[in-house]
Amino acid sequence: MYKLILAEDEEDVREGVISQIDWEDYGFEIVEQAENGREAADAIDRLLPDVVVTDIQMPFMNGLQLAEWIRERHPNTKIIILTGYDEFEYAQKAIKLQIDEYILKPFSSQELIDVLLKVRATIEAEIAEKENVFVLSEHYRKSLPVLREQFLSSLVSRKLRMNEIDEKSSEYGIDLHGKWFQASVISVDYIRPERETVSLTAGEQISLRDTGERNLQLFAVLNIAEELCNKHNFGRVFIHRDEVVLLSICDASEEAEITGKTFEILEEIRHNVQRFLKLTVTAGSGTVCHSPAMLFNSFGDAMQALDYRLILGNNRVIWIEDVESRSNTLLAYDELTQQSLIRTIKMGTVQELKEVVEELFGGLNAEQVSTQDYQIFLLEIITSILRVAKESGSDAAKFVGSGISSLTEMNKFNSMSEAKQWIITICSRLMDSIALERQSSYKLLIDEAKDYIRSHYEESDISIGKVCQHLHISTGYFSSIFKKEMKMTFVSYLLQIRLEAAKELLRSTELKAFEIAEKIGFADPNYFSFCFRKKYGQSPKEYKNSSRGG
Repeated sequence: MYKLILAEDEEDVREGVISQIDWEDYGFEIVEQAENGREAADAIDRLLPDVVVTDIQMPFMNGLQLAEWIRERHPNTKIIILTGYDEFEYAQKAIKLQIDEYILKPFSSQELIDVLLKVRATIEAEIAEKENVFVLSEHYRKSLPVLREQFLSSLVSRKLRMNEIDEKSSEYGIDLHGKWFQASVISVDYIRPERETVSLTAGEQISLRDTGERNLQLFAVLNIAEELCNKHNFGRVFIHRDEVVLLSICDASEEAEITGKTFEILEEIRHNVQRFLKLTVTAGSGTVCHSPAMLFNSFGDAMQALDYRLILGNNRVIWIEDVESRSNTLLAYDELTQQSLIRTIKMGTVQELKEVVEELFGGLNAEQVSTQDYQIFLLEIITSILRVAKESGSDAAKFVGSGISSLTEMNKFNSMSEAKQWIITICSRLMDSIALERQSSYKLLIDEAKDYIRSHYEESDISIGKVCQHLHISTGYFSSIFKKEMKMTFVSYLLQIRLEAAKELLRSTELKAFEIAEKIGFADPNYFSFCFRKKYGQSPKEYKNSSRGG
C-alpha cells in the first residue's frame, strides 16, 4: 500500500476526491489531508509519503512552491498537480519542476484513477529495478570468491569479533567449526628456476624463466597447495599479500593432531613445489589456538617463524614453538579490542558488554598464561575503563574509582571467571553513571534551548539553526534530543510558545490580530489566524471576545 497526502484548501473538493475513489483497491492509503502548503510540508516530513496530490492555488505556500520544496527535500516522492484551465501556465512551469503528473480541473474520478495507476506503475518499476534479485544475485555470485578471500585475509590480519566471524563465514560458505586452529605461511624463496618450462600441476606446463613474476609463482604454489588440501580434506589456502596462507582447523581431542597434520601437508606442498615448479618454499607455522578469532595471533607467530629462515636456511618448515619458547603466551589486547570495549561502555547495553568481555577472555588458556602476563592484561583493560570514566566527567571517574580502589584486588581472584565478573560489574556501574550524566546534560541543554526560544520567539527569523548556533551543537543532534525529551518537534514547540503569547496579548491588550501576529513573530497574519483557529477552535477575534465575556 503506497502512502498518499492530499493538499487542497477547499474542503468540499477534498471530501469529493476522497469519497469517490476506493483508494485501497488501487493500492493507495491517504495518510494525511492538508489545507495549505505549509501543513502539507510538515506532514511530508513526518510521514514520508510515496505520492503527494496537491492543488496549485493554496494559501501560505502554493502547489508549485510545495513541489519545489519536495524536490529539494524528498526527491523520490511522486507529485500530482491539480490545476484549472486558467492556470495552465502554472502547469507548464510544473513540467520544469519535473512534476510526475498533472490533472486539469474539473476532472472525473476515473481521470484521477488513471493518473494514479500511471504513478503507481512508475513506483513499482523503480522498486523492481532496485530490487532486481537476479541481477543482485548474479553480481554477488561473481563477487563471492573475492569476498571469501578478503574475509580470510581479514581473519589473519586483524582481530575480528566472533559474531562477525560466524556471520561472514556462514554467508560465504566457509566452515570454521573446530576445536583447534592454526595459521601457517608459505613463502617462495628467491631462487631462479633451473629450467625454462615447469609444471603448475602434474599435467600443466608454464614458462617461468623469462617472467620470474612473483604473482605467477604464488598462483602456481596456491594451485599445488589447493590440490593437496582437497586430497587430504584438510585446511584452506589463500593468498594474503605476497604469501600463501594455510588455515588448519581440527576437531580432534589432542592438539598434537592438528600440528602433525599441518606439518604433513606443508612438507608435501614443499616437496611438490620443488618437484613440479623447480622452486623452493619456506613455511612458517604459528601457535595453535582455540578460536578462529585468535588466528591473527597465530598468523603473527607464523610470520615470526618465517623470519628464522635467515638463521636456519630456506626450503624447510619452521614451527614457532621450536624456535621460541611460548609457554608464557602474551595476551592480545589490541586497539580494535580496546575500541570495542570503550564503545560498548559509552553506548552499548549490558548484554553487549558481556559479549565483549567474553571475547576478551575467550582466547585465553589458563595453563599457558603466566601470572605476570595475566596481570598486565587486566591492567590494560582497567586503564581503558578509567580513561572512559575520566572522559565522561569527574563524577563518573570518582564512581568507578571507588570500584577499583586497589589494584591489589587482582591478586584476590581465584579464577578467570571471577576477573570477568569483576570487570563486568565495574563497567556496568560506569555505564549507569554515564547514562545519568548524559540524561542530566540533555535536560540542561533542552532547558537552555527553551529559555532561548522564550526570549526570541518574537523574531520572525528564529530557526532551529539559530538555536543550535547559540548552543554550539549540530541541528541533527539537537532535533533528536529535543523530540525525545519534549515529545514534540522544535517547530511545534515554537508554535505553542507563540500561540500562548498570543492568547495573553488578546486577553490583556487592545492590539489587533495582525499587530499581535507581528509581535509574536508571524510574518503572515493570515497564517497566524489559521494556526490559532486550528489550535483553539476559534479565531483570534472570537477568542478575545469570549475571554472578556462579550
